[in-house]
Amino acid sequence: MGSRRYVGYCRRKPYSNSFHILNTDSVDACPFHSLEGASAAVSAIFRAGFTPSCLELTEIDALKITSGFVDNNVVPVDDSIAAHLIVEVDGNDPEVLMKEMEGIAIALEPFDIGEIFFAEDTTQKEELWKLRRRAAEAVKSVGYTVEEDTVVPRAELPALIHGVKVLGKKFDFKVVCYGHAGDGNIHVRIHKEGFSNSYGHPEMEEILRELFKLVVSLGGTISGEHGIGLTQKEYLLLKLDPIQINLMRGVKKVFDPNNILNPGKIFD
Repeated sequence: MGSRRYVGYCRRKPYSNSFHILNTDSVDACPFHSLEGASAAVSAIFRAGFTPSCLELTEIDALKITSGFVDNNVVPVDDSIAAHLIVEVDGNDPEVLMKEMEGIAIALEPFDIGEIFFAEDTTQKEELWKLRRRAAEAVKSVGYTVEEDTVVPRAELPALIHGVKVLGKKFDFKVVCYGHAGDGNIHVRIHKEGFSNSYGHPEMEEILRELFKLVVSLGGTISGEHGIGLTQKEYLLLKLDPIQINLMRGVKKVFDPNNILNPGKIFD
């Protein structure tokens, strides 16, 4: 659970033998005319009783950048669309998967959705996934270099994305959002002139503090999968109280009494 950042980690040789399981999957790209609608649809999918193997959200600004970056026109990317959800289900029975996709499509109907694109073969699936998997690389290439790894309850995704846009107007920065919507983990990418990163910059630190206050107010936490390190340790008290932090210090001391593993990464 991110312990390598404040304790350290060891690597071991992987097992030499392997096995294979027969598996198949189905992938859809679902365009939405509003970002809030795409966010709200995530919870609707789960409420309808479906559990996709992947459920990824990418907003239109990130889609436009990524589509041009990878030269991909597999799905429409224009100003009538605010965001895409990539939905993947997997299993061993293609007929069951198709029924699940049909059920998911019905669950999405109330959310002002455009025409759903269904990937019919492996090539189309790879082209769809390229629009999400290379989003980070694409937006970074045009200046969205500050990345924060926020996570909130799925039901709060619309409020998070709306709040991020409000902060962008307040502090004069551009922002794009994409990420693992199925577990509420959204990557917030910031582009502000004159800043390539957030570390050691008071103006950017103020922006991030307001962002993390928003996340915590929505029942979330300041990092979903990247963990806490040098750039986020100053904000830890927004989420955890001193007693919790002291407990973490104690755990580290048990395994690292001489403080030789990642000294200063979180605890000075």
